[in-house]
Amino acid sequence: MAQCVQSVQELIPDSFVPCVAALCSEEAERLTRLNHLSFAELLKPFSRLTSEVHMRDPNNQLHIIKNLKIAVSNIITQPPHPGAIRKLLNDVVSGSQPAEGLVANVITAGDYDLNISATTPWFESYRETFLQSMPASDHEFLNHYLACMLVASSSEAEPVEQFSKLSQEQHRIQHNNDYSYPKWFIPNTLKYYVLLHDVSSGDEQRAESIYEEMKQKYGTQGCYLLKINSRTSNRASDEQIPDPWSQYLQKNSIQNQESYEDGPCTITSNKNSDSNLLSLDGLDNEVKVDGLPNNFRAHPLQLDSSSDPSNSIDGPDHIKSASSLHETKKANTGIIHGACLTLTDHDRIRQFIQEFTFRGLLPHIEKTIRQLNDQLISRKGLSRSLFSATKKWFSGSKVPEKGINELKNTSGLLYPPEAPELQIRKMADLCFLVQHYDLAYSCYHTAKKDFLNDQAMLYAAGALEMAAVSAFLQPGAPRPYPAHYMDTAIQTYRDICKNMVLAERCVLLSAEILKSQSKYSEAAALLIRLTSEDSDLRSALLLEQAAHCFINMKSPMVRKYAFHMILAGHRFSKAGQKKHALRCYCQAMQVYKGKGWSLAEDHINFTIGRQSYTLRQLDNAVSAFRHILINESKQSAAQQGSFLREYLYVYKNVSQLSPDGPLPQLPLPYINSSATRVFFGHDRRPADGEKQAATHISLDQEYDCESSQQWRELEEQVVALVNKGVIPSNFHPTQYCLNSYSDNSRFPLAVVEEPITVEMAFRNPLKVPLLLTDLSLLWKFQPKDFSGKDNEVKELVKSEPEMIGAEVISEFLINSEESKVARLKLFPHHIGELHILGVVYNLGTIQGSMTIDGIGALPGCHTGNHSLSMSVRGRQDLEIQGPRLNNTKEEKTSIKYGPDRRLDPIITEEMPLLEVFFIHFPTGLLCGEIRKAYVEFVNVSKCPLTGLKVVSKRPEFFTFGGNTSVLTPLSPSASENCSAYKTVVTDSTSMCTALTSSASSVDFGIGTGSQPEVIPVPLPDTILLPGASVQLPMWLRGPDEEGVHEINFLFYYESVKRQPKIRHRILRHTAVICTSRSLNVRAAVCRSNSLEDEEGRGGNMLVFVDVENVNTSEAGVKEFHIVQVSSSSKHWKLQKSVNLSENKDAKLASREKGKFCFKAIRCKEKEVATQSSEKYTFADIIFGNEQIISSASPCADFFYRSLSSELKKPPAQPSVHTEKQSVEDAVRLIQKCSEVDLNIVVLWKAYVVEDSKQLILEGQHHVILRTIGKEAFSYPQKPEPPEMELLRFFRPENTTVSSRPSVEQLSNLIKTSLHYPESFNHPFHQKSLCLVPVTLLLSNCSKADVDVIVDLRHKTTSPEALEIHGSFTWLGQTQYKLKLKSEEIHTLQLKACFVHTGVYNLGTPRVFAKLSDQVTVFETSQQNSMPALIIINNV
Repeated sequence: MAQCVQSVQELIPDSFVPCVAALCSEEAERLTRLNHLSFAELLKPFSRLTSEVHMRDPNNQLHIIKNLKIAVSNIITQPPHPGAIRKLLNDVVSGSQPAEGLVANVITAGDYDLNISATTPWFESYRETFLQSMPASDHEFLNHYLACMLVASSSEAEPVEQFSKLSQEQHRIQHNNDYSYPKWFIPNTLKYYVLLHDVSSGDEQRAESIYEEMKQKYGTQGCYLLKINSRTSNRASDEQIPDPWSQYLQKNSIQNQESYEDGPCTITSNKNSDSNLLSLDGLDNEVKVDGLPNNFRAHPLQLDSSSDPSNSIDGPDHIKSASSLHETKKANTGIIHGACLTLTDHDRIRQFIQEFTFRGLLPHIEKTIRQLNDQLISRKGLSRSLFSATKKWFSGSKVPEKGINELKNTSGLLYPPEAPELQIRKMADLCFLVQHYDLAYSCYHTAKKDFLNDQAMLYAAGALEMAAVSAFLQPGAPRPYPAHYMDTAIQTYRDICKNMVLAERCVLLSAEILKSQSKYSEAAALLIRLTSEDSDLRSALLLEQAAHCFINMKSPMVRKYAFHMILAGHRFSKAGQKKHALRCYCQAMQVYKGKGWSLAEDHINFTIGRQSYTLRQLDNAVSAFRHILINESKQSAAQQGSFLREYLYVYKNVSQLSPDGPLPQLPLPYINSSATRVFFGHDRRPADGEKQAATHISLDQEYDCESSQQWRELEEQVVALVNKGVIPSNFHPTQYCLNSYSDNSRFPLAVVEEPITVEMAFRNPLKVPLLLTDLSLLWKFQPKDFSGKDNEVKELVKSEPEMIGAEVISEFLINSEESKVARLKLFPHHIGELHILGVVYNLGTIQGSMTIDGIGALPGCHTGNHSLSMSVRGRQDLEIQGPRLNNTKEEKTSIKYGPDRRLDPIITEEMPLLEVFFIHFPTGLLCGEIRKAYVEFVNVSKCPLTGLKVVSKRPEFFTFGGNTSVLTPLSPSASENCSAYKTVVTDSTSMCTALTSSASSVDFGIGTGSQPEVIPVPLPDTILLPGASVQLPMWLRGPDEEGVHEINFLFYYESVKRQPKIRHRILRHTAVICTSRSLNVRAAVCRSNSLEDEEGRGGNMLVFVDVENVNTSEAGVKEFHIVQVSSSSKHWKLQKSVNLSENKDAKLASREKGKFCFKAIRCKEKEVATQSSEKYTFADIIFGNEQIISSASPCADFFYRSLSSELKKPPAQPSVHTEKQSVEDAVRLIQKCSEVDLNIVVLWKAYVVEDSKQLILEGQHHVILRTIGKEAFSYPQKPEPPEMELLRFFRPENTTVSSRPSVEQLSNLIKTSLHYPESFNHPFHQKSLCLVPVTLLLSNCSKADVDVIVDLRHKTTSPEALEIHGSFTWLGQTQYKLKLKSEEIHTLQLKACFVHTGVYNLGTPRVFAKLSDQVTVFETSQQNSMPALIIINNV
């Protein structure tokens, strides 16, 4: 329990005090009323004795009474109404609130630091009022009247006669059976006669004489002259006299519903006062109610007949009483109590109480105790002893007390007033009232036994209760506090007697006693036991005290404290004590907050919100409801819906209080600020038929780090080209879309008259849908003049269309637990600095959107006209935290974040704006297929644009045609079959012979110095005027690899007028092409064995081309026709086709393979000499009836683009080490022998059936031949996975590997050729040896002198070798040493000798070659790979 002002040793004696009745004449009452007090109220501040009092007990021992207090109250003949008592207690509790600015007690328990009010004055007020308002009952005598003061005034005509009347009246009330109330202690009540004398207006001598007369009649011990009103009331304002009554009357007058009246209030006459008087003060209260059955006032707690006790406090009556209560308070503040009394009068009243107690009350009590004691002793003599002897005889010496449950329910048993058991109880109560606790305990103990024997349970419970209290209060504590007595008493009162009021008194007393002994756990259990449904107020107070018990334990039980505070708050709320309920919930919230108990937090916040709203603490209510909504709620949908509705309702009331104030911050929906994206520019136009707009950038695209880097590189490439190969220092990549991945450290640039789209990520955490209406952006704009002067900064929250236009979304529905993005646009019409602050909207929910299972019923996809139940206008700010800084040491050691400026664009002057449309752009191609499309460029701005370029990582995919109009074919309709190629009809006779032409790669933008990826767009006049559009042809070639290809185009353009902030603009397009397999082309080149061509020069080569149709029939391709094979080279050209088969038709059906063989010759020396190094010779071999001019667009374009990757390779750096110089030069010479730069272009047509129509597709494949004898492919080869190497556990020595040419390269150094007859007839029977002449031709393929050794000896003598070569021998010299000059051909005449007929391989000579100027390196054998077979016949 909480700390109390009084200790329990002070509390209990103050709660049980001797009661004295007061009966006043009308005149006496008038005298006291001059002070706005009744007689009983007049005495109240002085009712405690200031000195110790002595009395003797029945054993004649002196007994000291300390701090004795008496209670004087007016006689009331009606018992108090329980409903009125309840109302009084309710008002007492609601009137007592924690003091403002009270320093709370901070308790630290574990992780908790709790601010807890140390005292609970409302509970103490309740307890005091409750104990004072206990109605008198028959089973105990503690609050029965012991004496009666009869008060008359000295100003009355016959005061002594008045006293007689009052005495008779008192006798009538006590002994007449008509009156069951009030209760009197003993029949012989002490009467004490008091004569009131008004000093200011009365006759003092007369008063003295009357007093003398009274002393004669009633004795000096039984009467008193009390002089009051020493000053007149009109002088009251002159001097300040202390008002000791206020503290006693204030808490009771709070409940007054009518103010005091000054009129007289008669007792003896039948006249009733005009005023309805209600002065509540415990039991000495008075209510004047019309039409009393007798001359006495009804009990002050009597309810008006009009008011219903079952009325809830929250009803309209409560509100009415509250307002009248307010008026009463105002009326009462001006009243001064005791205005006619001086300090001397105060002392006189104090003296009067002393005299009355010393001379009247205590002697009377002492005498009564003696009488009762004597009666009991005399009675015990016979009846009790006989009774107890009989009991002992039958049941043994000790009578076990029966358990409470075994006893019959005999709570209804009543003793007659003179019953001996009641006399013991009377004596015990008297002893208790005068603090003689030893004697009281023994009497209670005796009475308890008697009552239990008689099974009078109500009486027994009363005796048990007081016995326990007496035992505790005994001086010196001879015995421990018998808590089980109290438990039995409480159980009896509650369960058997059904008297909750008495049970509650037991609990209040016992809990205080247990608390004083630090038995907090037992006290808490006791308090919780008495909580029940019959009284919310009592339950609330007891639960709160139990909570304080838990927190005050040696090891505080924080969670139990919080739980019971919640329970108390709930009961306070039910009892109508809103402020106390709110306080309890707030105290408990300290424990539950932030511990993850979300449902508990929600409940507490919801209740705090409701109570705060009821108490008009609107800000607190809003804050509490906000907490419920912003935490991740685990509540059901219905519950969340009700939370939201409450929140909106409260918010609406708050906003109505200050309609012109700033917009409040709304908690819903959540906005993921960092996911905010800002897009500068117009939305992309949708595809229109065959027209497809460039994809550019849009908010629908996901951010991809890799592709973003690619775009950046493309832009850097084109900017570097424009700026003569150097990227400017102030260059930053263009960013049209800003997100959390982009670099937002600089202010982004937006162009005037181009929209800015802000995409916000909303998330609805609730299970109920949210409807946002009138959603728009909140911004601030600072216009800038061209003169450079800044205008004043204006925060333009409302739309100012001349500066910035804003888009408003009228309805935006976010379903339950849905994440949804909203895109809002701003239209800047002026240059300046824009700051996007946040978003403003009306927050509401949909009415009737809840379904039974709590899932929001979605009203379709549209957000039609939903019926809004309620909505509030508010804002949410967009605050984006920048990236964490991590560069300097200081930044690394502290947590610092950089700026994020994506919401602060600078609006710049207008710029040109390009739109690009692709017409007939394919989505699917065959590998190598050529298709013609058109590109339309449109300038949609008001500025002309220039410098249009396109850059792509895949320049081999597209071309705009060559630089000269001659090379670019006319419109497709002019050509046969609508071919994309430039064609010429040819004569069929020239089928196998090549037609040559030449073209320079510079014409196709593939010069050595230029970048092939950056392609200028050939605009007419290089400028595109505002509103103008241009259509240009564009040829596309399907990539060689099958699959889906993403090809990025970046269009770069500039304004004709240079802008300081934006130098250029870009437009992106990503084309997605799906390629399917068509043809695979493999080609190899080898030296021809015929060493001389028609013109007698060496150096002919054979080109073998394998073409395989690998197309799967899914594309609907029937067959491929190879229409032409072209070569392109600086030094070689195809001469003719060497097809052995007579079949001229080059058709390939599915999975068919065709083999072609061509003869290639060197270009003429003069051609090579006169042509620049960039001139390529094209030679076409045609298989159809028209020639495709391979040196024109688009054939040559794509050929050059395929070459461009080779041209980009850097030239070999000259070696630095001079000692290795000669070695590497030699290697280079040998390597050059085997190199050839011959490029083959295979042109084809494919016949496709699609929708029962036949289409002709055309295309080309390229094979780049670099090395003799090495096969090359038109499609990229996948590298084979490397073989697994064994682990090596030692470090290999660093041996410098000399660069040696490979065997393959050396084999091409010298070319050999054997000339001999294919068959030779010889008559073996005539001549046994057959000699055949053989010519060996040796050709030096390099540009250097070569030493050659020809060895004719057979290398091996193994039987396998003999089988291969047959047994023949070379005659003559077996080894020749020769020196061949550059490209020299040398002839050796040899003879072969045979002894048998058969087939022989003459290719056995081994040739060794080395460069003449090299001494030791590169000597290796030269094997002729081709067998030279000869047939020897016998004739």
